[in-house]
Amino acid sequence: MIIVLYHPQIPANTGNIVRTCHATGSELILVRPLGFHTDDKSLRRAGLDYWEGVKVTLIDDLISYLENTSLPFYFFSSKSKISYTDASFEEKAILIFGSEVAGLDPIFYQRWPEHFYTIPMRKGSRCLNLSNATAIVLYEALRQSTFNVLKT
Repeated sequence: MIIVLYHPQIPANTGNIVRTCHATGSELILVRPLGFHTDDKSLRRAGLDYWEGVKVTLIDDLISYLENTSLPFYFFSSKSKISYTDASFEEKAILIFGSEVAGLDPIFYQRWPEHFYTIPMRKGSRCLNLSNATAIVLYEALRQSTFNVLKT
């Protein structure tokens, strides 16, 4: 799987996601601008020594990236009405999460509304922590597609 973080702001969240990517063999794409430097101590501390085993790519333009991929992609937002459990994940897919502060740019929903899913929450809850949301969705995608790969 490929995890995309759109304009992440909190280094510890990104570090935790690096650990999850390492544990699952997933790639990580960070879309600039970032709210931190990639050499930030707290980012490195949260990811510990897992950075070495994760392919991390920095990009500037998510729309161009998505227009040029043949892989299926899914956006996750608290504004969607369709549960992530209703998505049919393929063996290799792109899972896209918005900034902790601003979420995803509305242009993505305007362009690809059929690609949006949410993690159900109690009424009145704004959102989950980014690293938790990423782990929830990633493990569901793996469960549906390639979960046995993790056992090797």
